[in-house]
Order: sequence, then structure tokens, then C-alpha cells
Amino acid sequence: MKSLHFIRIALCIALTLFCNSFLFAQDFVYKPKNPAFGGEVFNYQWLLNSANSQNTIEEDEDEDRFDRFSRNPIDDFADNLNRQILNQISRELVGDQFGEGGLSEGNYVIGDFQIDVTPTVEGLSISILDTSTGDQTLVVVPYL
Repeated sequence: MKSLHFIRIALCIALTLFCNSFLFAQDFVYKPKNPAFGGEVFNYQWLLNSANSQNTIEEDEDEDRFDRFSRNPIDDFADNLNRQILNQISRELVGDQFGEGGLSEGNYVIGDFQIDVTPTVEGLSISILDTSTGDQTLVVVPYL
């Protein structure tokens, strides 16, 4: 039984050594398909059609791509002024809340924004309503 096992092992080793002498290999060569990276020039149209068929995003014809360059400077100034006023109010509100004096509740109207400050169980509730768009934001500053 041991001799049969030994013969099988020897036969497997001999076949492995014999077969390896007939095996040849070659280097893999990468050839890009995209003509932008050195591929065939004739692949360009096929790649473009393939990309366009997979594209599901549709661009609006009416929308100006360079809209940010054609905005009205007066509107930009008003937006910037509103942003600065809201930043100043937020700094004062948070400073008063965490400072010694505390903050009294009330309603504030600044430009297109209506700000309601009310104390709640969780903390100071600040509701900001943009009257021009109807967007509303609620911020709760917790008590210390």
C-alpha cells in the first residue's frame, strides 16, 4: 500500500516537471481604448455615444450657465447686507444667552426675515422665517 502511494506521488512530481518544460508565457500588454489616453482614434465616436446614452441628466435650455456673472449688483448688496445683519444678530443672541445678562424673548423683523425668540423647556428657541420665500428655520440653544 505504501509503495502504491509512493508511486503516485513520484508520478505526480514527474508529470509536473515534464509539463512545466512545455509551458510558455508572454507579457501582458495594456492598450487603452480611450483615444485621449493613447487608444485607437476610431473608438472616440463609440465612446461618446456610449456616454451620452448613459447620461440621465438633462440641462435646462433657458438657464444661463454664467448666471453668477450676470447678477444685479444691487441684489448682491442687499443679500450681503441681510447676511451681515443676521450674523450680527446671531452673535448677539448667543453672546447674551451665554453671558451674564441673559436674553429676553421677543419678535424681530429685519428685512425679509422675521425672528421669534421664545424660551422653552429645552432651551432658547429661535425661529427664523424668510417672508419672501416662506422658508423657516428653528434653532434651539440649550440652557447651561
